[in-house]
Amino acid sequence: MRAVSNAIISIQGVTKRFGGHTVLQDITFDVPRGKTTAVLGPSGTGKSVLLKVVIGLLRPESGQVLVDGEPIVGVRERDVFRIRRKFGVLFQDGALFGSMPLYDNIAFPLREHTRRTEREIRAIVLQKAELVGLVAHLHKLPGEVSGGMRKRAGLARALILEPEIILFDEPDSGLDPVRVAYLDDLVNTAQRETGATFFVITHNIESVMRTAHYMGLLFRSRLVAFGSKEEMTTSDNAIMQQFLAGRADGPIGMDEMADTDTPTVARSAGGPVELPTPSVPLAAGG
Repeated sequence: MRAVSNAIISIQGVTKRFGGHTVLQDITFDVPRGKTTAVLGPSGTGKSVLLKVVIGLLRPESGQVLVDGEPIVGVRERDVFRIRRKFGVLFQDGALFGSMPLYDNIAFPLREHTRRTEREIRAIVLQKAELVGLVAHLHKLPGEVSGGMRKRAGLARALILEPEIILFDEPDSGLDPVRVAYLDDLVNTAQRETGATFFVITHNIESVMRTAHYMGLLFRSRLVAFGSKEEMTTSDNAIMQQFLAGRADGPIGMDEMADTDTPTVARSAGGPVELPTPSVPLAAGG
C-alpha cells in the first residue's frame, strides 16, 4: 500500500501472537493526520489488540509503530510514556472513577499531569463540558447519569489535555441507536474544532459512515483493505462488501473457525494489492 505523506501513525508489518495464537499478522497501514480513521472487523479479529499495540501497552513480536515519526516499539519506557502524552483515550465504558463527580473525572488529567491552578482547570473543564453538553451535570457521580452521559464525560476527559490523537475503543458500546447518533455528532464536532486525529475501533457500520474519513477492515488476523471511505464503500472485495452490507452470505461465516478461504484484495490510494488468505482462524481479543 502506498504510504501516506502526512501520516501521524504509521503501522509497519505488525505481528502479534499470544502463545501459538496469531492475533495480528503483518498489519501495515498509515493513519492520516487530522482525520477520523476507523478500523472495523468481525468480533475477535484483533481490533482492540491493535489499539493496545499502537499506544504501547502491548509489544508485537515483529513490526514497528511510528507516532509522529517516533518509534514506540522497542524504546525505553520513559520514551513510551512521553509519546503517550500525544494520545487521549475514550474507553468502552468511559472508565470513569465512580467516587468522583463528572467535574473531577474530567479535571483528573490536568491535576495529574500539569501544574495549572484550580481556576485554570475550572475554565478548561467548563469549556470541554460545554462542547459535550454536560455543564449542567458536572456535580453528578457517574452512577447518577446515563451511559451516554458517561461516554460524553469520557470524551471530554480524553480531550482535556488537547492531545494530537484521540483513540476510541468501541465508543458506541452499550448505547441505543439514537444515543449513538448523538455521540457521532459530538465526535464530528470535536474533530472539526480540535483538528486532532481520531482513531476509532468499532464494528458499527452506520456510525463509521457518519464519522470516518478513512477505513480499514481486519479479517482473520490480517488487514483486508484500507483507504478512504469512498474507496472502501465502492470496493469489489467480497469480504468488504459482505461486512459493510451485514449479509450472512459471503466469506465471513457464523462459525469463525469455518470462514471460507477466499483470497482478499486490499485497496488503497495506490491501487489493489493481493493478500494471501491466512491459514489461521479468527483471533481472540478485539
